[in-house]
Amino acid sequence: MFTEKRYARLKWACRRGMLELDVLLQPFVEEAFHDLSDDDQETFERLLTCDDPDLFAWFMGHQQCNDPELAKMVSTIVNRVKV
Repeated sequence: MFTEKRYARLKWACRRGMLELDVLLQPFVEEAFHDLSDDDQETFERLLTCDDPDLFAWFMGHQQCNDPELAKMVSTIVNRVKV
């Protein structure tokens, strides 16, 4: 379970060096994070430890993430934005 302090750190980690990532990650964490399962919350937190160029490539569809859990989270975020 995420404490408010841990959630605040997570929100801060969503502020990236690339605008394209900011507009995906910040709204997602604010609007959808609490609805995720505990496992998916952990996966999202792990996703944020990845490098920006990798995240950008995955979100833009230029590369496929080799980690199935992270790839599923990327898909979840992208699909949410499309709705």
